[in-house]
Parts: sequence; C-alpha cells; structure tokens
Amino acid sequence: MKVIVGLGNPGSKFENTKHNVGFKVIDQLSEQLSIPLNKQKFNGLFGIGNIDGHKICLLKPLTYMNRSGDSVIPLMNYYNVEVDNLLVIYDDLDLVPGKLRLREKGSAGGHNGMKSIIQHLGIQNFKRVRIGIGRPEGGEAVPDYVLKAFRPDQRPHIDEVVQRSTKACEEWIKSPFIQVMNKYNG
Repeated sequence: MKVIVGLGNPGSKFENTKHNVGFKVIDQLSEQLSIPLNKQKFNGLFGIGNIDGHKICLLKPLTYMNRSGDSVIPLMNYYNVEVDNLLVIYDDLDLVPGKLRLREKGSAGGHNGMKSIIQHLGIQNFKRVRIGIGRPEGGEAVPDYVLKAFRPDQRPHIDEVVQRSTKACEEWIKSPFIQVMNKYNG
C-alpha cells in the first residue's frame, strides 16, 4: 500500500489557510481518484482504494500540525506500510507561492508537521511534495502568516500548484518517484 499524507489543521477555521495546502491536495485526490475520506481512526481522516491494481491510502491527520506524526505512524504501523511507500505533502515557506518541489529526503526545514513525522519515524528519508507559500513580509510572525488565507493575487498560483501536486501524486501511484521528480521539478 502507498500512503499519501496531506498536512494541515482540522476545522473550518483553518480550511483556507496557507498551512492547509496539503489538505487541499488530499481533497482533490480523493475526488479525482474516487477514494472517499470516510474512515476516522489513527487520529486522522482517511480513505483506501485501488487504482489500477495499486492499493492507495489518502490521509489527513486530525492532530493539528505539530503532532502529525501521531496520526501518520500508527496508520503506517497498522497497515504495515514501508517508509518507501510514504509521500507527505506540505506547505513550504522557502518556496515562492505556486512553486512545487519534490524530494526523496531532507530535513524538516522548520516545519513542525515534518518535525513530528521525522521524530516518530526516526529518519528523514521519505518522499515529500513541498508547496511554496512564501515568507511573511514586514516582520509578520510565521505562525500568524501560515494561519492566514492567501491574498487574492496569490490564489491563481496556489490553485495551479495544488492541481500540479495532485497530478504528481497520481503519477507516483504508477511510476517511480525519481521519474515523477524529474518531470515536476524541471
């Protein structure tokens, strides 16, 4: 089974915030792959389906960002998922809004959701899709910035990068990740 995790915060209060772009990708994947998020367990909302003979699990942790690992790892353990079959989608301050970057490993880069997953796994070598949200300007604190909605001028870039991220995840279901990386990082 391949597990695709989108990071975010639960609740309507956070629905359209920068920190929830991972949830947006999972919602689109759920719709496009016809895998409803109809199970609630492991501190998360998830769904399982088969796509062209590949078993896929889509997960939205409901633990709040800082404790994402509390959802991801129990699900992986229960379904006996290898780390090679994990893909995590999250927002990245170091990329401009609309930029997409796929990686096979790396540090948390200050992202608390990734810190939690890395801490629980004990390794940094797992696949990820980083979605650029840009950095705050004018001395705005990072927590305030990530918990705000995108500006109207940023929305088209974000909508487009969520679409591209969704396509990249769909391609990973059937293709080697290095091939998907080369295509979407190019």
